[in-house]
Amino acid sequence: MQQQINSSATPPPGCPAHGNVQLFGPEFGADPEQHYAHLRSLGPSAPVDIAPDVQVELVTSYDAALHILQNPASFVRDSRRWNALNENRVPADSPALPMMGYRPNALFSDGAAHARLRQAVTDSLASIDELQLVRQTQQSADYLISQFASDIRGQADLMADYAQPLPLLVFSNLFGCPPEIGDRVIAGISGIFEGTPGADLVLGGALGELIALKHRQPGDDVTTRLMQHSAGLTDEEVLHQLVTLLSGGTAPLAAAIGTSSALYLSGDWQAGLPVEDAVVQTLWNYAPIANYAAHYPTHDVELGGRILRANDPVVISFAAANTDPKLTEHREQLSGKAHLAFGAGPHACPAKDPAFMIAVTAVEALLNRLPDVEMRVRFQDLAWVPAPWSRSLMSVPIRFTARSAPQPAAEGSADRQGFSPASASSAQHSAPAYRSAQSSAAPKAKSGLFSRFLAWTRGE
Repeated sequence: MQQQINSSATPPPGCPAHGNVQLFGPEFGADPEQHYAHLRSLGPSAPVDIAPDVQVELVTSYDAALHILQNPASFVRDSRRWNALNENRVPADSPALPMMGYRPNALFSDGAAHARLRQAVTDSLASIDELQLVRQTQQSADYLISQFASDIRGQADLMADYAQPLPLLVFSNLFGCPPEIGDRVIAGISGIFEGTPGADLVLGGALGELIALKHRQPGDDVTTRLMQHSAGLTDEEVLHQLVTLLSGGTAPLAAAIGTSSALYLSGDWQAGLPVEDAVVQTLWNYAPIANYAAHYPTHDVELGGRILRANDPVVISFAAANTDPKLTEHREQLSGKAHLAFGAGPHACPAKDPAFMIAVTAVEALLNRLPDVEMRVRFQDLAWVPAPWSRSLMSVPIRFTARSAPQPAAEGSADRQGFSPASASSAQHSAPAYRSAQSSAAPKAKSGLFSRFLAWTRGE
Protein backbone atom coordinates (compact mmCIF):
# COMPACT_ATOMS: atom_id res chain seq x y z
CA MET A 1 0.00 0.00 0.00
CA GLN A 2 1.16 3.55 -0.66
CA GLN A 3 2.85 5.47 2.11
CA GLN A 4 0.27 7.19 4.36
CA ILE A 5 0.35 10.89 5.14
CA ASN A 6 -0.34 10.11 8.79
CA SER A 7 0.90 6.68 9.79
CA SER A 8 -1.33 6.66 12.88
CA ALA A 9 -4.49 7.32 10.86
CA THR A 10 -6.64 4.57 9.46
CA PRO A 11 -6.47 4.65 5.66
CA PRO A 12 -9.74 5.82 4.10
CA PRO A 13 -11.67 3.24 2.07
CA GLY A 14 -10.04 3.09 -1.30
CA CYS A 15 -6.56 1.81 -0.56
CA PRO A 16 -5.66 -0.89 -3.12
CA ALA A 17 -7.10 -3.60 -0.88
CA HIS A 18 -10.53 -1.98 -0.77
CA GLY A 19 -11.10 -0.48 -4.23
CA ASN A 20 -11.54 3.18 -5.18
CA VAL A 21 -11.81 5.99 -2.66
CA GLN A 22 -15.46 6.98 -2.28
CA LEU A 23 -15.88 10.72 -2.63
CA PHE A 24 -19.33 10.76 -1.06
CA GLY A 25 -21.08 9.76 2.14
CA PRO A 26 -20.59 10.54 5.83
CA GLU A 27 -17.01 9.26 6.03
CA PHE A 28 -15.87 11.53 3.21
CA GLY A 29 -17.86 14.48 4.56
CA ALA A 30 -16.32 14.04 8.02
CA ASP A 31 -12.74 14.35 6.78
CA PRO A 32 -12.28 15.23 3.11
CA GLU A 33 -8.73 16.44 3.71
CA GLN A 34 -7.57 12.98 4.80
CA HIS A 35 -9.13 11.53 1.65
CA TYR A 36 -7.32 14.09 -0.51
CA ALA A 37 -4.03 13.44 1.33
CA HIS A 38 -4.36 9.72 0.64
CA LEU A 39 -5.14 10.37 -3.02
CA ARG A 40 -2.11 12.67 -3.36
CA SER A 41 0.08 9.78 -2.17
CA LEU A 42 -1.03 7.91 -5.32
CA GLY A 43 0.14 10.63 -7.72
CA PRO A 44 -1.26 13.78 -9.38
CA SER A 45 -4.48 11.89 -10.12
CA ALA A 46 -6.19 8.71 -9.01
CA PRO A 47 -9.42 6.81 -9.73
CA VAL A 48 -12.30 7.54 -7.35
CA ASP A 49 -16.00 6.78 -7.15
CA ILE A 50 -17.76 10.14 -7.45
CA ALA A 51 -21.10 8.38 -6.88
CA PRO A 52 -22.14 4.73 -6.49
CA ASP A 53 -20.89 2.78 -9.55
CA VAL A 54 -19.53 5.95 -11.20
CA GLN A 55 -15.73 6.07 -11.54
CA VAL A 56 -13.79 9.15 -12.58
CA GLU A 57 -10.14 10.14 -12.50
CA LEU A 58 -9.69 12.83 -9.82
CA VAL A 59 -6.89 15.37 -10.24
CA THR A 60 -5.50 16.54 -6.89
CA SER A 61 -2.30 18.27 -8.05
CA TYR A 62 -2.43 22.04 -8.59
CA ASP A 63 0.01 21.91 -11.51
CA ALA A 64 -1.82 19.03 -13.18
CA ALA A 65 -5.20 20.70 -12.67
CA LEU A 66 -3.95 23.96 -14.18
CA HIS A 67 -2.47 22.07 -17.14
CA ILE A 68 -5.78 20.36 -17.90
CA LEU A 69 -7.88 23.51 -17.42
CA GLN A 70 -5.64 25.43 -19.80
CA ASN A 71 -5.32 22.72 -22.47
CA PRO A 72 -8.64 22.62 -24.39
CA ALA A 73 -7.02 20.89 -27.35
CA SER A 74 -6.50 17.68 -25.37
CA PHE A 75 -9.21 17.99 -22.70
CA VAL A 76 -12.75 18.97 -23.71
CA ARG A 77 -15.95 19.47 -21.70
CA ASP A 78 -18.59 17.84 -23.92
CA SER A 79 -19.89 14.97 -21.77
CA ARG A 80 -21.57 13.28 -24.72
CA ARG A 81 -18.12 11.66 -25.12
CA TRP A 82 -18.43 9.89 -21.74
CA ASN A 83 -17.56 6.23 -22.38
CA ALA A 84 -19.38 4.70 -19.42
CA LEU A 85 -22.53 6.70 -20.11
CA ASN A 86 -22.58 5.73 -23.78
CA GLU A 87 -22.05 2.09 -22.79
CA ASN A 88 -24.96 2.21 -20.28
CA ARG A 89 -22.66 1.66 -17.33
CA VAL A 90 -23.93 4.70 -15.39
CA PRO A 91 -27.08 4.05 -13.29
CA ALA A 92 -30.05 5.93 -14.69
CA ASP A 93 -30.80 7.43 -11.28
CA SER A 94 -27.18 8.30 -10.47
CA PRO A 95 -26.69 11.63 -8.66
CA ALA A 96 -23.71 12.14 -10.98
CA LEU A 97 -25.93 12.57 -14.03
CA PRO A 98 -27.48 15.94 -13.08
CA MET A 99 -23.99 17.24 -12.37
CA MET A 100 -22.11 15.74 -15.33
CA GLY A 101 -24.73 15.11 -18.01
CA TYR A 102 -24.61 17.23 -21.18
CA ARG A 103 -26.68 20.38 -21.59
CA PRO A 104 -26.38 22.98 -24.38
CA ASN A 105 -24.73 25.68 -22.31
CA ALA A 106 -21.30 27.30 -22.16
CA LEU A 107 -20.17 24.93 -19.42
CA PHE A 108 -20.49 21.80 -21.57
CA SER A 109 -19.46 23.30 -24.92
CA ASP A 110 -16.11 23.60 -26.66
CA GLY A 111 -14.54 25.58 -29.46
CA ALA A 112 -16.66 28.01 -31.46
CA ALA A 113 -19.91 26.92 -29.77
CA HIS A 114 -18.41 27.63 -26.36
CA ALA A 115 -16.99 30.98 -27.46
CA ARG A 116 -20.37 32.13 -28.77
CA LEU A 117 -22.31 31.20 -25.61
CA ARG A 118 -19.63 32.40 -23.22
CA GLN A 119 -19.34 35.78 -24.91
CA ALA A 120 -23.07 36.34 -24.47
CA VAL A 121 -22.85 35.43 -20.78
CA THR A 122 -19.67 37.45 -20.17
CA ASP A 123 -21.01 40.58 -21.86
CA SER A 124 -24.34 40.34 -20.04
CA LEU A 125 -22.60 40.07 -16.66
CA ALA A 126 -20.07 42.80 -17.48
CA SER A 127 -22.84 45.40 -17.72
CA ILE A 128 -23.92 44.88 -14.10
CA ASP A 129 -23.37 48.08 -12.14
CA GLU A 130 -21.09 47.31 -9.18
CA LEU A 131 -22.64 49.82 -6.78
CA GLN A 132 -26.11 48.61 -7.68
CA LEU A 133 -25.03 45.03 -7.02
CA VAL A 134 -23.70 46.04 -3.60
CA ARG A 135 -26.99 47.79 -2.82
CA GLN A 136 -29.01 44.77 -3.92
CA THR A 137 -26.86 42.48 -1.77
CA GLN A 138 -27.15 44.78 1.25
CA GLN A 139 -30.91 45.07 0.81
CA SER A 140 -31.26 41.29 0.58
CA ALA A 141 -29.09 40.96 3.69
CA ASP A 142 -31.23 43.55 5.52
CA TYR A 143 -34.40 41.63 4.75
CA LEU A 144 -33.07 38.24 5.83
CA ILE A 145 -31.59 39.64 9.05
CA SER A 146 -34.91 41.34 9.75
CA GLN A 147 -36.54 37.91 9.77
CA PHE A 148 -34.46 36.55 12.64
CA ALA A 149 -32.76 39.50 14.40
CA SER A 150 -35.68 40.12 16.77
CA ASP A 151 -35.91 36.47 17.87
CA ILE A 152 -36.01 36.71 21.68
CA ARG A 153 -33.71 33.68 21.89
CA GLY A 154 -31.06 35.56 19.91
CA GLN A 155 -30.31 32.44 17.89
CA ALA A 156 -30.37 31.47 14.21
CA ASP A 157 -28.81 29.11 11.68
CA LEU A 158 -26.53 31.20 9.50
CA MET A 159 -26.79 28.77 6.58
CA ALA A 160 -30.56 28.22 6.41
CA ASP A 161 -31.59 31.71 7.51
CA TYR A 162 -29.00 33.81 5.68
CA ALA A 163 -26.29 32.32 3.47
CA GLN A 164 -28.54 30.04 1.40
CA PRO A 165 -31.43 32.42 0.59
CA LEU A 166 -29.34 35.56 0.05
CA PRO A 167 -27.87 34.64 -3.38
CA LEU A 168 -31.33 33.54 -4.53
CA LEU A 169 -32.74 36.99 -3.83
CA VAL A 170 -29.81 38.72 -5.54
CA PHE A 171 -30.03 36.56 -8.67
CA SER A 172 -33.80 36.97 -8.93
CA ASN A 173 -33.18 40.71 -8.95
CA LEU A 174 -30.38 40.45 -11.51
CA PHE A 175 -32.61 38.36 -13.79
CA GLY A 176 -35.37 41.00 -13.63
CA CYS A 177 -37.97 38.64 -12.15
CA PRO A 178 -41.39 39.94 -11.17
CA PRO A 179 -42.57 38.66 -7.75
CA GLU A 180 -44.50 35.54 -8.73
CA ILE A 181 -41.95 34.33 -11.29
CA GLY A 182 -39.12 35.02 -8.84
CA ASP A 183 -40.89 32.87 -6.24
CA ARG A 184 -41.00 29.93 -8.64
CA VAL A 185 -37.42 30.42 -9.83
CA ILE A 186 -36.27 30.23 -6.20
CA ALA A 187 -38.57 27.27 -5.43
CA GLY A 188 -37.37 25.45 -8.55
CA ILE A 189 -33.61 25.84 -8.11
CA SER A 190 -33.86 25.17 -4.35
CA GLY A 191 -35.96 22.08 -5.00
CA ILE A 192 -33.46 20.73 -7.52
CA PHE A 193 -30.64 20.88 -4.98
CA GLU A 194 -32.93 19.36 -2.32
CA GLY A 195 -34.14 16.59 -4.64
CA THR A 196 -37.78 17.76 -4.62
CA PRO A 197 -39.86 15.90 -7.26
CA GLY A 198 -41.07 18.22 -10.01
CA ALA A 199 -38.62 21.00 -9.17
CA ASP A 200 -37.16 20.86 -12.68
CA LEU A 201 -40.62 21.57 -14.11
CA VAL A 202 -41.10 24.51 -11.77
CA LEU A 203 -37.76 26.07 -12.75
CA GLY A 204 -38.13 25.44 -16.48
CA GLY A 205 -41.67 26.82 -16.50
CA ALA A 206 -40.73 29.94 -14.52
CA LEU A 207 -37.73 30.78 -16.71
CA GLY A 208 -39.77 30.15 -19.86
CA GLU A 209 -42.35 32.66 -18.60
CA LEU A 210 -39.61 35.14 -17.70
CA ILE A 211 -38.16 34.98 -21.23
CA ALA A 212 -41.62 35.43 -22.76
CA LEU A 213 -42.19 38.44 -20.49
CA LYS A 214 -38.87 40.03 -21.53
CA HIS A 215 -39.87 39.71 -25.18
CA ARG A 216 -42.89 41.88 -24.37
CA GLN A 217 -41.25 44.09 -21.76
CA PRO A 218 -37.44 44.26 -22.08
CA GLY A 219 -35.62 45.53 -19.02
CA ASP A 220 -32.22 46.49 -17.68
CA ASP A 221 -31.42 42.97 -16.53
CA VAL A 222 -29.28 39.93 -17.34
CA THR A 223 -32.16 38.07 -19.01
CA THR A 224 -32.84 40.88 -21.48
CA ARG A 225 -29.14 41.35 -22.24
CA LEU A 226 -28.75 37.65 -23.04
CA MET A 227 -31.79 37.79 -25.31
CA GLN A 228 -30.61 40.91 -27.14
CA HIS A 229 -26.94 39.90 -27.45
CA SER A 230 -25.43 39.92 -30.92
CA ALA A 231 -24.71 36.17 -30.58
CA GLY A 232 -28.39 35.65 -31.37
CA LEU A 233 -29.24 33.07 -28.71
CA THR A 234 -32.50 31.18 -29.10
CA ASP A 235 -34.97 31.26 -26.22
CA GLU A 236 -33.94 27.69 -25.33
CA GLU A 237 -30.27 28.74 -25.25
CA VAL A 238 -31.11 31.73 -23.07
CA LEU A 239 -32.95 29.43 -20.66
CA HIS A 240 -29.98 27.07 -20.42
CA GLN A 241 -27.56 29.91 -19.71
CA LEU A 242 -29.86 31.25 -16.98
CA VAL A 243 -30.01 27.81 -15.33
CA THR A 244 -26.22 27.61 -15.45
CA LEU A 245 -25.87 31.03 -13.83
CA LEU A 246 -28.39 30.10 -11.15
CA SER A 247 -26.96 26.72 -10.24
CA GLY A 248 -23.33 27.74 -10.68
CA GLY A 249 -23.82 30.98 -8.79
CA THR A 250 -26.26 30.48 -5.95
CA ALA A 251 -25.14 27.27 -4.20
CA PRO A 252 -21.38 28.05 -4.36
CA LEU A 253 -22.07 31.60 -3.16
CA ALA A 254 -24.09 30.28 -0.25
CA ALA A 255 -21.18 28.01 0.67
CA ALA A 256 -18.68 30.88 0.40
CA ILE A 257 -20.81 33.23 2.52
CA GLY A 258 -21.43 30.61 5.19
CA THR A 259 -17.83 29.41 5.43
CA SER A 260 -16.35 32.91 5.28
CA SER A 261 -18.68 34.12 8.03
CA ALA A 262 -17.90 31.11 10.20
CA LEU A 263 -14.18 31.50 9.59
CA TYR A 264 -14.30 35.21 10.45
CA LEU A 265 -16.24 34.50 13.65
CA SER A 266 -13.99 31.63 14.71
CA GLY A 267 -11.52 32.08 17.51
CA ASP A 268 -8.74 31.08 15.12
CA TRP A 269 -9.24 34.19 12.95
CA GLN A 270 -7.02 37.18 13.75
CA ALA A 271 -9.18 40.06 14.94
CA GLY A 272 -9.10 43.18 12.83
CA LEU A 273 -8.26 41.53 9.51
CA PRO A 274 -10.60 42.63 6.71
CA VAL A 275 -13.52 40.50 5.60
CA GLU A 276 -11.95 40.23 2.15
CA ASP A 277 -9.16 38.16 3.71
CA ALA A 278 -11.64 35.68 5.19
CA VAL A 279 -13.33 35.26 1.81
CA VAL A 280 -9.96 34.75 0.08
CA GLN A 281 -8.94 32.16 2.68
CA THR A 282 -12.25 30.38 2.13
CA LEU A 283 -11.64 30.25 -1.61
CA TRP A 284 -8.16 28.84 -1.03
CA ASN A 285 -8.84 26.35 1.77
CA TYR A 286 -12.55 25.49 1.41
CA ALA A 287 -13.25 25.81 -2.32
CA PRO A 288 -17.06 26.10 -2.59
CA ILE A 289 -17.05 23.98 -5.76
CA ALA A 290 -14.89 21.17 -4.45
CA ASN A 291 -14.77 18.52 -7.21
CA TYR A 292 -16.20 19.32 -10.62
CA ALA A 293 -15.35 20.40 -14.17
CA ALA A 294 -15.27 16.98 -15.80
CA HIS A 295 -12.97 16.93 -18.85
CA TYR A 296 -12.72 14.24 -21.50
CA PRO A 297 -9.32 13.53 -23.09
CA THR A 298 -9.51 13.62 -26.88
CA HIS A 299 -6.81 10.92 -26.94
CA ASP A 300 -5.01 8.76 -24.41
CA VAL A 301 -2.88 11.01 -22.19
CA GLU A 302 -0.08 10.10 -19.78
CA LEU A 303 -0.23 11.95 -16.44
CA GLY A 304 2.15 11.10 -13.62
CA GLY A 305 2.69 7.59 -14.87
CA ARG A 306 -1.03 6.88 -15.33
CA ILE A 307 -2.80 6.67 -18.68
CA LEU A 308 -5.97 8.74 -18.91
CA ARG A 309 -8.10 7.01 -21.52
CA ALA A 310 -9.77 9.00 -24.25
CA ASN A 311 -13.34 9.97 -23.30
CA ASP A 312 -13.11 8.75 -19.71
CA PRO A 313 -14.03 11.61 -17.33
CA VAL A 314 -11.24 13.49 -15.58
CA VAL A 315 -12.62 15.57 -12.71
CA ILE A 316 -10.74 18.51 -11.19
CA SER A 317 -10.52 18.61 -7.40
CA PHE A 318 -10.37 22.36 -6.84
CA ALA A 319 -10.39 21.67 -3.11
CA ALA A 320 -7.36 19.36 -3.24
CA ALA A 321 -5.47 21.42 -5.83
CA ASN A 322 -5.80 24.61 -3.78
CA THR A 323 -4.39 22.85 -0.70
CA ASP A 324 -1.67 20.95 -2.56
CA PRO A 325 1.33 20.92 -0.13
CA LYS A 326 3.68 21.59 -3.05
CA LEU A 327 1.77 24.81 -3.62
CA THR A 328 1.17 25.97 -0.05
CA GLU A 329 4.91 26.07 0.63
CA HIS A 330 5.16 28.99 -1.81
CA ARG A 331 1.63 30.40 -1.55
CA GLU A 332 2.77 33.60 0.13
CA GLN A 333 4.57 34.50 -3.11
CA LEU A 334 1.45 33.96 -5.23
CA SER A 335 -1.31 36.39 -6.02
CA GLY A 336 -4.34 36.09 -3.74
CA LYS A 337 -6.29 35.25 -6.90
CA ALA A 338 -4.05 32.33 -7.92
CA HIS A 339 -6.46 29.85 -6.34
CA LEU A 340 -8.56 27.65 -8.62
CA ALA A 341 -11.88 28.16 -6.80
CA PHE A 342 -13.20 29.94 -9.90
CA GLY A 343 -11.46 27.58 -12.32
CA ALA A 344 -8.95 28.65 -14.96
CA GLY A 345 -8.52 28.64 -18.71
CA PRO A 346 -11.32 29.11 -21.25
CA HIS A 347 -14.01 27.81 -18.87
CA ALA A 348 -13.05 29.95 -15.86
CA CYS A 349 -16.06 31.38 -14.06
CA PRO A 350 -17.19 34.52 -15.92
CA ALA A 351 -18.83 35.88 -12.75
CA LYS A 352 -15.87 35.64 -10.37
CA ASP A 353 -15.69 39.38 -9.63
CA PRO A 354 -19.42 39.83 -8.92
CA ALA A 355 -19.39 36.62 -6.86
CA PHE A 356 -16.50 37.84 -4.71
CA MET A 357 -18.24 41.19 -4.25
CA ILE A 358 -21.51 39.56 -3.17
CA ALA A 359 -19.74 37.28 -0.67
CA VAL A 360 -17.75 40.12 0.92
CA THR A 361 -20.77 42.42 1.10
CA ALA A 362 -22.92 39.68 2.65
CA VAL A 363 -20.40 38.95 5.41
CA GLU A 364 -19.88 42.66 6.10
CA ALA A 365 -23.65 43.19 6.32
CA LEU A 366 -24.01 40.43 8.90
CA LEU A 367 -21.20 41.82 11.06
CA ASN A 368 -22.46 45.40 10.85
CA ARG A 369 -26.07 44.51 11.62
CA LEU A 370 -25.24 42.05 14.42
CA PRO A 371 -21.95 43.36 15.88
CA ASP A 372 -21.98 40.88 18.77
CA VAL A 373 -22.79 37.84 16.66
CA GLU A 374 -20.81 34.72 17.52
CA MET A 375 -20.91 31.01 16.75
CA ARG A 376 -22.45 28.61 19.23
CA VAL A 377 -19.95 25.85 18.33
CA ARG A 378 -16.30 25.82 17.35
CA PHE A 379 -15.42 26.11 13.66
CA GLN A 380 -13.67 22.74 13.72
CA ASP A 381 -16.83 21.09 15.05
CA LEU A 382 -19.06 22.27 12.20
CA ALA A 383 -20.31 19.54 9.86
CA TRP A 384 -19.81 19.60 6.09
CA VAL A 385 -22.25 18.42 3.46
CA PRO A 386 -21.22 14.81 2.64
CA ALA A 387 -21.26 15.28 -1.14
CA PRO A 388 -18.33 15.47 -3.58
CA TRP A 389 -19.43 18.49 -5.57
CA SER A 390 -19.39 21.30 -3.03
CA ARG A 391 -17.66 22.21 0.23
CA SER A 392 -20.54 23.64 2.17
CA LEU A 393 -21.33 23.71 5.86
CA MET A 394 -24.54 21.96 6.81
CA SER A 395 -25.35 24.36 9.62
CA VAL A 396 -23.73 27.31 11.40
CA PRO A 397 -25.54 27.95 14.72
CA ILE A 398 -25.11 31.59 15.79
CA ARG A 399 -26.20 33.73 18.74
CA PHE A 400 -26.55 37.47 19.14
CA THR A 401 -28.40 40.10 21.12
CA ALA A 402 -31.95 40.33 19.84
CA ARG A 403 -32.71 43.75 18.38
CA SER A 404 -35.27 45.60 16.33
CA ALA A 405 -35.48 44.40 12.76
CA PRO A 406 -33.82 46.71 10.18
CA GLN A 407 -36.18 48.68 7.99
CA PRO A 408 -35.88 49.01 4.22
CA ALA A 409 -33.85 52.03 3.15
CA ALA A 410 -35.09 54.57 0.67
CA GLU A 411 -34.70 53.80 -3.01
CA GLY A 412 -31.20 54.65 -4.24
CA SER A 413 -29.54 54.76 -0.84
CA ALA A 414 -25.90 53.89 -1.44
CA ASP A 415 -24.66 53.18 2.08
CA ARG A 416 -27.51 51.67 4.05
CA GLN A 417 -27.74 52.36 7.78
CA GLY A 418 -24.12 51.87 8.68
CA PHE A 419 -23.23 49.28 6.03
CA SER A 420 -19.76 49.66 4.64
CA PRO A 421 -19.68 48.87 0.89
CA ALA A 422 -15.89 48.67 0.86
CA SER A 423 -16.14 45.61 -1.32
CA ALA A 424 -17.33 47.75 -4.23
CA SER A 425 -13.93 49.28 -4.55
CA SER A 426 -12.10 45.99 -4.13
CA ALA A 427 -13.81 44.37 -6.85
CA GLN A 428 -20.03 25.78 -10.66
CA HIS A 429 -20.61 25.25 -12.09
CA SER A 430 -22.82 22.83 -12.01
CA ALA A 431 -26.20 22.93 -13.72
CA PRO A 432 -28.74 20.47 -12.33
CA ALA A 433 -31.03 18.58 -14.60
CA TYR A 434 -34.33 20.27 -15.39
CA ARG A 435 -36.94 20.31 -18.11
CA SER A 436 -38.60 23.31 -19.67
CA ALA A 437 -42.35 23.39 -19.20
CA GLN A 438 -45.34 25.59 -19.93
CA SER A 439 -46.70 27.53 -16.99
CA SER A 440 -49.72 25.25 -16.75
CA ALA A 441 -47.40 22.34 -15.90
CA ALA A 442 -45.65 24.16 -13.06
CA PRO A 443 -47.33 24.61 -9.68
CA LYS A 444 -47.30 28.25 -8.63
CA ALA A 445 -46.02 29.27 -5.25
CA LYS A 446 -48.01 31.89 -3.35
CA SER A 447 -46.30 34.56 -1.29
CA GLY A 448 -42.89 32.98 -1.77
CA LEU A 449 -39.52 34.29 -0.62
CA PHE A 450 -39.08 36.80 -3.44
CA SER A 451 -42.62 38.19 -3.12
CA ARG A 452 -42.16 38.68 0.61
CA PHE A 453 -38.81 40.34 0.05
CA LEU A 454 -40.20 42.78 -2.53
CA ALA A 455 -43.17 43.59 -0.28
CA TRP A 456 -40.73 44.32 2.55
CA THR A 457 -38.71 46.69 0.36
CA ARG A 458 -41.93 48.59 -0.36
CA GLY A 459 -42.69 48.81 3.35
CA GLU A 460 -45.80 46.64 3.07
